[in-house]
Amino acid sequence: MSSKAFDHGPRTPGRTILIAVALAAGLAVQTATAEMRPVSAQAAAPQLVLQTDNGPIDLSQLRGQVVYVDFWASWCGPCRKSFPWLNDMQARYGKDGLKIVAINLDKDRAQAERFLEDYAPRFTIAFDPQANSARAFVVKGMPSSYLIDRNGNVVHAHVGFRKKDTEAMEARIRSLLQH
Repeated sequence: MSSKAFDHGPRTPGRTILIAVALAAGLAVQTATAEMRPVSAQAAAPQLVLQTDNGPIDLSQLRGQVVYVDFWASWCGPCRKSFPWLNDMQARYGKDGLKIVAINLDKDRAQAERFLEDYAPRFTIAFDPQANSARAFVVKGMPSSYLIDRNGNVVHAHVGFRKKDTEAMEARIRSLLQH
């Protein structure tokens, strides 16, 4: 095979720099991806202090409760379907120790506020436009939810919202509340 088979034109300084930058960027993405591990079942929940309209909320202060952390954004279609279910879960199990904390990741707070006007949550809403909490949990899609036991351990992680999954999630919540 001749070297002409791989010849893509003359090497110029600009082309060499472009190739070097592309390779460096690829390595940086690969390294960042390798270091980011999703929060998985039986891992300690990240320690976060989040901003709400009623002041900061510290996830570590919620130990002793079953916590359902939900990441959402105003542009997320499945999030619109999840809020009525989250309201129902909070109303049904809040007195038993369930605490739902829904973390908004919109950069523009006005978009989040419009969403909230339409869906009237009866659970805690936190705002994180810099997405620090999403990075801590290594959120992979929207919505993403994490069920945290009374000891502060993530026992279940789920991406998306589908009506068919709600019965199983409610059973997990009930089970954790009984322990």
